[in-house]
Amino acid sequence: MAIDYDQITAYQVPEFESTYDERDTMLYALGLGLGADPLDAQQLKYVYEDDLSALPTMAVCLAWLPNWLPKVGVNYLKVLHGEQRLVLERPLPTAATVVARHRVVDVFDKGADKGALVISEQQIFEKQSMDRLCTITSTTFARGDGGFGGKSGPAPQPHPMPEGPPEAVCDLATVPQAALIYRLSGDRNPLHADPVVADKAGFGKPILHGLCTYGVAGHAVLKTMCDYDPTGFTGFDVRFSAPVYPGETIRTEMWRDGKVVSFRSTVLERDLMVLNNGKATLA
Repeated sequence: MAIDYDQITAYQVPEFESTYDERDTMLYALGLGLGADPLDAQQLKYVYEDDLSALPTMAVCLAWLPNWLPKVGVNYLKVLHGEQRLVLERPLPTAATVVARHRVVDVFDKGADKGALVISEQQIFEKQSMDRLCTITSTTFARGDGGFGGKSGPAPQPHPMPEGPPEAVCDLATVPQAALIYRLSGDRNPLHADPVVADKAGFGKPILHGLCTYGVAGHAVLKTMCDYDPTGFTGFDVRFSAPVYPGETIRTEMWRDGKVVSFRSTVLERDLMVLNNGKATLA
Protein backbone atom coordinates (compact mmCIF):
# COMPACT_ATOMS: atom_id res chain seq x y z
CA MET A 1 0.00 0.00 0.00
CA ALA A 2 1.61 3.26 -1.15
CA ILE A 3 1.00 6.73 0.25
CA ASP A 4 -2.00 8.50 -1.22
CA TYR A 5 -1.63 12.25 -0.65
CA ASP A 6 -5.37 13.00 -0.54
CA GLN A 7 -6.04 10.06 1.77
CA ILE A 8 -3.29 10.85 4.27
CA THR A 9 -4.05 14.59 4.49
CA ALA A 10 -7.77 13.89 4.93
CA TYR A 11 -7.30 11.11 7.48
CA GLN A 12 -9.10 11.81 10.73
CA VAL A 13 -7.12 10.52 13.68
CA PRO A 14 -9.68 9.75 16.41
CA GLU A 15 -9.75 12.12 19.37
CA PHE A 16 -7.79 10.57 22.21
CA GLU A 17 -8.18 10.91 25.98
CA SER A 18 -5.46 10.23 28.55
CA THR A 19 -5.11 10.62 32.31
CA TYR A 20 -1.84 11.11 34.18
CA ASP A 21 -1.04 11.76 37.83
CA GLU A 22 1.79 13.10 40.00
CA ARG A 23 3.56 9.74 39.87
CA ASP A 24 3.74 9.99 36.07
CA THR A 25 5.08 13.56 36.35
CA MET A 26 7.87 12.45 38.69
CA LEU A 27 8.63 9.35 36.61
CA TYR A 28 9.08 11.49 33.48
CA ALA A 29 11.62 13.70 35.26
CA LEU A 30 13.47 10.68 36.65
CA GLY A 31 13.69 9.28 33.13
CA LEU A 32 15.55 12.43 32.07
CA GLY A 33 17.98 12.10 34.97
CA LEU A 34 16.66 14.71 37.40
CA GLY A 35 17.21 13.89 41.05
CA ALA A 36 20.74 12.59 40.51
CA ASP A 37 21.92 14.97 43.23
CA PRO A 38 19.70 14.41 46.30
CA LEU A 39 20.76 17.80 47.72
CA ASP A 40 19.76 19.81 44.64
CA ALA A 41 16.51 21.50 45.67
CA GLN A 42 16.01 22.91 42.15
CA GLN A 43 15.77 19.41 40.67
CA LEU A 44 13.91 17.99 43.67
CA LYS A 45 10.78 20.00 42.88
CA TYR A 46 10.34 17.89 39.72
CA VAL A 47 10.76 14.48 41.39
CA TYR A 48 9.16 14.98 44.83
CA GLU A 49 5.46 15.46 45.51
CA ASP A 50 5.95 18.33 47.99
CA ASP A 51 5.30 21.43 45.83
CA LEU A 52 5.76 19.37 42.64
CA SER A 53 6.18 21.02 39.22
CA ALA A 54 5.96 19.48 35.75
CA LEU A 55 8.81 19.84 33.29
CA PRO A 56 7.62 21.75 30.21
CA THR A 57 8.90 19.08 27.77
CA MET A 58 6.63 16.52 29.44
CA ALA A 59 3.99 17.85 27.04
CA VAL A 60 5.25 15.39 24.40
CA CYS A 61 4.31 12.45 26.67
CA LEU A 62 0.82 13.50 27.74
CA ALA A 63 -1.11 11.59 25.07
CA TRP A 64 0.45 8.66 23.24
CA LEU A 65 -1.83 8.09 20.26
CA PRO A 66 -2.39 4.64 18.73
CA ASN A 67 -0.09 4.07 15.75
CA TRP A 68 -2.06 5.46 12.80
CA LEU A 69 0.69 5.74 10.14
CA PRO A 70 0.30 2.19 8.70
CA LYS A 71 -3.41 2.92 8.13
CA VAL A 72 -2.50 5.55 5.53
CA GLY A 73 0.16 3.54 3.72
CA VAL A 74 3.31 4.52 5.61
CA ASN A 75 5.87 1.73 6.13
CA TYR A 76 6.28 2.10 9.90
CA LEU A 77 9.42 -0.07 9.97
CA LYS A 78 11.26 2.60 7.99
CA VAL A 79 10.21 5.78 9.77
CA LEU A 80 12.50 8.14 11.67
CA HIS A 81 11.59 11.06 13.91
CA GLY A 82 12.93 14.08 12.02
CA GLU A 83 11.84 17.18 13.94
CA GLN A 84 9.83 18.13 17.00
CA ARG A 85 8.23 21.48 17.77
CA LEU A 86 6.37 22.50 20.90
CA VAL A 87 4.33 25.57 21.80
CA LEU A 88 3.17 25.80 25.42
CA GLU A 89 0.07 27.85 26.20
CA ARG A 90 0.36 27.55 30.00
CA PRO A 91 2.35 25.61 32.64
CA LEU A 92 1.49 21.92 32.60
CA PRO A 93 -0.55 20.62 35.53
CA THR A 94 1.12 17.86 37.54
CA ALA A 95 -1.99 15.68 37.18
CA ALA A 96 -4.88 15.92 34.73
CA THR A 97 -7.09 14.24 32.19
CA VAL A 98 -6.30 15.56 28.73
CA VAL A 99 -7.89 15.38 25.30
CA ALA A 100 -5.64 15.17 22.23
CA ARG A 101 -6.72 16.22 18.74
CA HIS A 102 -4.45 15.18 15.90
CA ARG A 103 -4.27 16.10 12.23
CA VAL A 104 -1.91 15.68 9.28
CA VAL A 105 -0.64 19.10 8.24
CA ASP A 106 1.18 18.19 5.03
CA VAL A 107 3.20 15.53 3.20
CA PHE A 108 6.23 16.11 0.97
CA ASP A 109 7.59 13.65 -1.59
CA LYS A 110 11.40 13.83 -1.60
CA GLY A 111 11.76 11.11 -4.28
CA ALA A 112 11.68 7.32 -4.54
CA ASP A 113 15.24 7.01 -3.24
CA LYS A 114 14.89 9.66 -0.52
CA GLY A 115 11.53 9.05 1.16
CA ALA A 116 8.71 11.33 2.29
CA LEU A 117 8.15 13.87 5.06
CA VAL A 118 4.90 13.62 7.04
CA ILE A 119 4.12 16.68 9.17
CA SER A 120 1.46 16.19 11.84
CA GLU A 121 0.06 18.36 14.60
CA GLN A 122 -1.36 17.47 17.99
CA GLN A 123 -3.28 19.90 20.19
CA ILE A 124 -3.73 18.91 23.82
CA PHE A 125 -6.51 20.26 26.04
CA GLU A 126 -7.21 19.92 29.75
CA LYS A 127 -10.52 18.02 29.72
CA GLN A 128 -12.38 19.75 32.54
CA SER A 129 -11.90 23.29 31.25
CA MET A 130 -10.98 22.44 27.63
CA ASP A 131 -8.20 25.02 27.90
CA ARG A 132 -5.47 24.27 25.39
CA LEU A 133 -2.23 23.29 27.10
CA CYS A 134 0.05 22.97 24.11
CA THR A 135 0.50 22.33 20.40
CA ILE A 136 3.02 19.71 19.25
CA THR A 137 4.21 19.47 15.65
CA SER A 138 6.17 16.43 14.52
CA THR A 139 8.00 15.72 11.27
CA THR A 140 8.31 12.03 10.44
CA PHE A 141 10.81 10.91 7.83
CA ALA A 142 9.24 7.96 6.00
CA ARG A 143 12.32 6.47 4.33
CA GLY A 144 10.41 3.86 2.35
CA ASP A 145 7.55 5.97 1.01
CA GLY A 146 8.99 8.48 -1.44
CA GLY A 147 8.06 8.58 -5.09
CA PHE A 148 4.28 8.65 -4.65
CA GLY A 149 3.92 11.68 -6.90
CA GLY A 150 3.28 14.38 -4.33
CA LYS A 151 4.80 17.83 -4.05
CA SER A 152 8.44 18.05 -3.04
CA GLY A 153 8.24 21.32 -1.09
CA PRO A 154 8.66 23.84 0.24
CA ALA A 155 8.95 22.07 3.59
CA PRO A 156 9.38 24.11 6.80
CA GLN A 157 12.97 25.27 7.23
CA PRO A 158 14.97 24.49 10.38
CA HIS A 159 15.99 27.20 12.80
CA PRO A 160 19.33 28.74 11.66
CA MET A 161 22.23 28.32 14.05
CA PRO A 162 24.42 31.27 15.10
CA GLU A 163 28.10 31.41 14.29
CA GLY A 164 30.82 31.69 16.89
CA PRO A 165 31.36 30.02 20.26
CA PRO A 166 28.34 29.27 22.47
CA GLU A 167 27.35 31.59 25.30
CA ALA A 168 26.73 28.67 27.66
CA VAL A 169 27.42 24.94 27.82
CA CYS A 170 25.67 22.33 29.97
CA ASP A 171 26.77 18.68 30.29
CA LEU A 172 24.18 16.20 31.57
CA ALA A 173 24.93 12.51 32.00
CA THR A 174 22.39 9.82 31.20
CA VAL A 175 22.36 6.57 33.18
CA PRO A 176 22.68 3.12 31.56
CA GLN A 177 19.05 2.33 32.43
CA ALA A 178 17.70 5.67 31.13
CA ALA A 179 15.76 4.14 28.22
CA LEU A 180 14.20 1.52 30.50
CA ILE A 181 12.94 4.27 32.81
CA TYR A 182 11.85 6.68 30.08
CA ARG A 183 9.80 4.03 28.23
CA LEU A 184 7.50 3.88 31.26
CA SER A 185 6.32 7.37 30.27
CA GLY A 186 4.56 5.95 27.22
CA ASP A 187 6.83 4.84 24.38
CA ARG A 188 7.19 1.07 24.81
CA ASN A 189 9.00 0.51 21.48
CA PRO A 190 11.23 -2.57 22.09
CA LEU A 191 14.03 -0.84 20.18
CA HIS A 192 14.79 0.95 23.44
CA ALA A 193 14.81 -2.16 25.65
CA ASP A 194 15.40 -5.39 23.72
CA PRO A 195 18.99 -6.00 22.52
CA VAL A 196 17.79 -8.44 19.84
CA VAL A 197 15.40 -5.88 18.33
CA ALA A 198 18.04 -3.14 18.50
CA ASP A 199 20.61 -5.38 16.80
CA LYS A 200 18.21 -6.23 13.97
CA ALA A 201 17.62 -2.49 13.49
CA GLY A 202 21.36 -1.99 13.07
CA PHE A 203 22.18 -0.31 16.39
CA GLY A 204 23.95 -3.12 18.21
CA LYS A 205 22.24 -2.30 21.51
CA PRO A 206 19.13 -0.42 22.67
CA ILE A 207 19.16 3.31 21.97
CA LEU A 208 17.70 6.19 23.93
CA HIS A 209 14.35 7.57 22.81
CA GLY A 210 14.74 10.67 20.65
CA LEU A 211 12.22 12.44 22.84
CA CYS A 212 14.27 11.55 25.92
CA THR A 213 17.28 13.27 24.30
CA TYR A 214 14.89 16.15 23.55
CA GLY A 215 13.91 16.28 27.22
CA VAL A 216 17.54 16.23 28.39
CA ALA A 217 18.25 19.23 26.15
CA GLY A 218 15.14 20.88 27.62
CA HIS A 219 16.56 20.22 31.09
CA ALA A 220 19.83 21.88 30.03
CA VAL A 221 18.05 25.01 28.81
CA LEU A 222 15.77 25.12 31.86
CA LYS A 223 18.78 24.82 34.19
CA THR A 224 21.08 27.22 32.38
CA MET A 225 18.75 29.90 31.04
CA CYS A 226 15.67 29.70 33.28
CA ASP A 227 17.01 28.85 36.76
CA TYR A 228 14.73 25.78 36.77
CA ASP A 229 11.56 27.90 36.49
CA PRO A 230 8.90 25.60 34.90
CA THR A 231 7.38 28.66 33.21
CA GLY A 232 10.77 29.68 31.82
CA PHE A 233 10.17 28.76 28.19
CA THR A 234 7.08 28.57 26.01
CA GLY A 235 8.50 26.92 22.90
CA PHE A 236 11.01 24.17 22.22
CA ASP A 237 11.93 23.05 18.70
CA VAL A 238 14.66 20.71 17.50
CA ARG A 239 15.91 18.60 14.59
CA PHE A 240 17.11 15.07 15.41
CA SER A 241 20.52 14.14 13.98
CA ALA A 242 21.61 10.83 15.54
CA PRO A 243 20.64 8.47 18.37
CA VAL A 244 22.11 8.48 21.88
CA TYR A 245 23.07 5.33 23.78
CA PRO A 246 21.98 5.19 27.43
CA GLY A 247 24.89 6.08 29.69
CA GLU A 248 26.35 8.71 27.37
CA THR A 249 26.83 12.35 28.37
CA ILE A 250 24.87 14.95 26.41
CA ARG A 251 26.48 18.37 25.99
CA THR A 252 24.10 21.19 25.06
CA GLU A 253 25.61 24.39 23.67
CA MET A 254 23.47 27.54 23.83
CA TRP A 255 23.38 30.99 22.24
CA ARG A 256 20.91 33.58 23.61
CA ASP A 257 19.45 36.43 21.59
CA GLY A 258 16.70 38.18 23.57
CA LYS A 259 13.92 35.67 24.16
CA VAL A 260 15.36 33.09 21.75
CA VAL A 261 17.92 30.48 22.79
CA SER A 262 19.53 28.60 19.90
CA PHE A 263 21.04 25.27 20.90
CA ARG A 264 22.55 22.01 19.72
CA SER A 265 23.53 18.83 21.54
CA THR A 266 26.38 16.35 21.13
CA VAL A 267 27.43 13.18 22.95
CA LEU A 268 30.88 13.62 24.44
CA GLU A 269 31.91 9.97 24.26
CA ARG A 270 31.61 9.86 20.46
CA ASP A 271 31.94 13.58 19.65
CA LEU A 272 28.72 13.24 17.64
CA MET A 273 25.93 15.77 17.12
CA VAL A 274 22.57 14.30 18.13
CA LEU A 275 20.32 17.41 18.11
CA ASN A 276 20.68 20.44 15.86
CA ASN A 277 18.85 23.63 14.88
CA GLY A 278 17.36 23.89 18.36
CA LYS A 279 15.24 26.88 19.32
CA ALA A 280 13.85 27.58 22.77
CA THR A 281 11.48 30.54 23.14
CA LEU A 282 11.75 32.10 26.58
CA ALA A 283 8.73 33.42 28.45
